[in-house]
Amino acid sequence: MKQIKLEIKALSPLAISRQKPGGSVSECEDYIPGSVIRGAIAGAILKQSNQQFSNLSQNGGDFQTLFLSDEPAIFQNAYPSIKTKGKAIPRGQIEEIGVLPATALSSKTKSGFKTEKNNGVFDSLIDRFCAESYRFAYDPTCPEEKGGRVEPYTSFYSKTGSKYYSVSVKKRLLTRVGINRRRATSEEEILYSIQVLNESEINSENEKPIIFNSRILVADNISEELQNFLNFNNQNFRLGGSTSRGLGKVEIKPEILDIKDNINETIKDKIKGFTDKLYTRWKNEWSIFGQPLQELSESCHYFTLDLQADAILTEKWQRTTVISAQMLTQLTNIEDESLKLEAAYSSYDYRSGWNSAWGLMKDVELVTNKGAVYLFSTSQPEKWYAALTGLELKGVGERTCEGFGQVEVCNEFHLVTRENPV
Repeated sequence: MKQIKLEIKALSPLAISRQKPGGSVSECEDYIPGSVIRGAIAGAILKQSNQQFSNLSQNGGDFQTLFLSDEPAIFQNAYPSIKTKGKAIPRGQIEEIGVLPATALSSKTKSGFKTEKNNGVFDSLIDRFCAESYRFAYDPTCPEEKGGRVEPYTSFYSKTGSKYYSVSVKKRLLTRVGINRRRATSEEEILYSIQVLNESEINSENEKPIIFNSRILVADNISEELQNFLNFNNQNFRLGGSTSRGLGKVEIKPEILDIKDNINETIKDKIKGFTDKLYTRWKNEWSIFGQPLQELSESCHYFTLDLQADAILTEKWQRTTVISAQMLTQLTNIEDESLKLEAAYSSYDYRSGWNSAWGLMKDVELVTNKGAVYLFSTSQPEKWYAALTGLELKGVGERTCEGFGQVEVCNEFHLVTRENPV
């Protein structure tokens, strides 16, 4: 399979709205969901009359493979790219944009990655696991403040060298007036507001466009044709709602990337690094508290699954917010009796949407929020390297082709300890 990296430049405000079931207020998302990108590309292909791309627009041809096959293309969420003081960091220096784990903490009064005004962010997963094993309630304080309180810190982030940056896009309200359809003039006493993502970032010097990054995981035989289609129609796509009112215009730049051959070794190194860090903290920081409930086995390895997108999880035909050991073995077809779920940190929400092809609302789904963390242990790690590689590529749960269930193994932020916030 191939990956097509998408660089999406906003040319007008984006109304990426979602309405909670039972509510009457539409809120704007902080990112572009994969389902929105998927729907926009599918709609553009079906409307394409240029014979140059006839294979894509035929229901029995490549369109079937892309969207309707048993293994359709996977459209990942598009997260905003890094901005710092109005200046974009050069593209080659930007690492992948990720979601902070739910175990990340920061100062309550000066939250955020470390600057002159902020006290930094650190992760609590390893220390919390050790504290519970030693029968202590883990209640950390801010290392930069004496007794300063901390609270969960959620954000998109990127890393350049050893420096972490918080990534976000500002929003604003657009106020519009209702139109009388009979007279084609403004209607009295009808005003409404739409919350949108800004299309640019304005500072004292100039105006910078907002860039979103996404990926499409697609079969080798149609990756080049899809890339050509995206290049040919790079400014013809509209994302989100209110497109007839001038919103949602974007420019898309695709780039085909090969999937790394050594990705299994990368997973192996990440699991080893996380396990070594956990053992180090256990022996050097927590062993002074006496006898734990259970000693760590020298043959045991630990790894985490970190949700980088909302996930729709099902166990025994029922919705759940936890990836259990049994679920993981079923997802990967791996038999491992030593696999154990050590800890889970997750929350839930509800998602619905609009299916343009059917002209109907999508079903309301219980989703596990992005950032959820699941800590597993196993004495047979060699069984899991290839399987976890597959999970990182294809995701977990249902509707992964729409961007749900994107997962990362052993997010490096778990190695950031309280003594050294970033």
